[in-house]
Amino acid sequence: MSDAEATRRVLRLAQPPLRRFLPGVLFGALSALCAVGLLATSAYLITRAAEQPPILYLMMAIVGVRAFALGRAVFRYLERLFSHDASFRQLAELRVGVLERLLPLAPDGLARSRRGDLLSRLVRDVDELQDHPLRVVQPLVSAVLVCAAAVALVWVLLPAAGITLAIALLLAAVIGTAADTAVAARAEREVAPLRARLADLILDLTGNLEVLTAYGALDAERARLDRADERLRAATLRLAAGAGVVGALVSVIAGAATIAALLVGAPEVAAGGLSGPVLAVVALVPIAVFEVFAAVPAALGAWRRVRSSAQRIATVVPQELPPEIPADIAADGAAGAPAPRAERIEPAPGTPLVSLRDVAARWPGGEAVLHGLDLDLAAGDRVVVSGASGAGKTTLAHVLVRFLDYSGSYRVGGVEARELAHDEVRRVVGLCEQSPYLFDSDIRQNLLFARDTASDEELTAVLDRVGLGDWLAERGGLDATVGERGQLVSGGQAQRIALARALLADFPVLVVDEPTANVDAERAEELLRDILALGGDDARAVLVISHTEVPGELVTRRLELRGGGLFAPETSDDASLRREAAASAPRDAVATR
Repeated sequence: MSDAEATRRVLRLAQPPLRRFLPGVLFGALSALCAVGLLATSAYLITRAAEQPPILYLMMAIVGVRAFALGRAVFRYLERLFSHDASFRQLAELRVGVLERLLPLAPDGLARSRRGDLLSRLVRDVDELQDHPLRVVQPLVSAVLVCAAAVALVWVLLPAAGITLAIALLLAAVIGTAADTAVAARAEREVAPLRARLADLILDLTGNLEVLTAYGALDAERARLDRADERLRAATLRLAAGAGVVGALVSVIAGAATIAALLVGAPEVAAGGLSGPVLAVVALVPIAVFEVFAAVPAALGAWRRVRSSAQRIATVVPQELPPEIPADIAADGAAGAPAPRAERIEPAPGTPLVSLRDVAARWPGGEAVLHGLDLDLAAGDRVVVSGASGAGKTTLAHVLVRFLDYSGSYRVGGVEARELAHDEVRRVVGLCEQSPYLFDSDIRQNLLFARDTASDEELTAVLDRVGLGDWLAERGGLDATVGERGQLVSGGQAQRIALARALLADFPVLVVDEPTANVDAERAEELLRDILALGGDDARAVLVISHTEVPGELVTRRLELRGGGLFAPETSDDASLRREAAASAPRDAVATR
């Protein structure tokens, strides 16, 4: 599917179905017709009353004014109610659809996406699509219906005035559209990207405020933010200028239509072929019609903004998943659809919980980091994996939880992982990240999403099990907040909360990625001891990825990741032999030459 086709698909998804959209259009057209009818009957009533006829001759016009005034308000309310209900329902479905398309990419497929731009697409650009039914389709349909009815009414009363009104409307459409395009078209296409750029810079500034301040770079970053804000402000001003120019032109043409109606109607009144009250109707109807027509140029401008947002939404997710990101399968085996929450896989006796053979993997757009990797994890295993930075330790963790795809064989409970829905794999293999994410909520909510049926007693017990019992009491219990992204807790406490979540989820295989990365050296060993002691029972396997030395009595196996594979750590004698071989290699090469 091309980008243009994807954009059209997004626009179709933004448009509510006809059964929900049609009532709003009909009520909007009726409200606009009532506005025209109110001005026409008011003009007739005032001019006819000036002739001082018996009151009986004015009753129908009086009732008409009341009816049109009430109808305009009632139909306007109903139009707003039905049209916004339809648009917001469709918007919710569209936003969920975008999120569902993003989920298969997260987290590794979005590693290169800028957070501010992504947030702007998910929030502001999706919100912008509500203008498609509300400010593009509905105003155009209502304006066409009302303008056609008004031209027909004026033509019945005075054919020449009907023709001049039709010509004025066509001129206003052409001139207004051309003026709006000339003044504001570029700005309308630029606003969404400029808004996303500003959001990026704001997130960068607020998220890295400490670093920028420490290195004296805060003023430079603020200057970049000011320049981005100035560009967005300039584009917004051009939008306003375009709307002003179009409004002025439409008003001038509306006045010209009224004057034209008077010029062609006055001779008819003088000749006795047209009454004064009817001339007032013919002359004033264009004013009301052009009030409705003013939505047409605005709708074309809104269309450009909506299309720009639709293009950004269409390109937020690639049409096909990168080869490094695994496609999920549904319960029936169909690719691409997320599976429902699955029951845990129970391996046969004697079968490893997970088994990797000749596995290769890489990050999106990069070279292979793992290749030829073999690993077995059985219940009770407590394995520590070490390795140099960039050796692929995090890649291994993400392969195990199916964030990254692989070649070779990766079996979970004896079943190839490619044949399982991701949810089934993640019911067996759980991951404690290097920097655990904590929601800006209380401690209770940060634990409940791991097992939503857990009671407060179970939550307190698991926190006590990971060594946070006293800390929980000091903080005031489970209702204590942790702050945005866990700013109110230390790195070690965040890791222990993440470990508590993993224990609540009761993963048979627990992968802990660099648990001491954000912990001071004095507490690092204590945290590692707790993780391995808590996780390594007879029913669970624990794989700890760490640079920190781990006491030998706590582990069943040590592995080192180098050259894309896992090996037993070399001894000091092995290292000496390897250095001697490397030192002698150049001399042997020279002798050979």
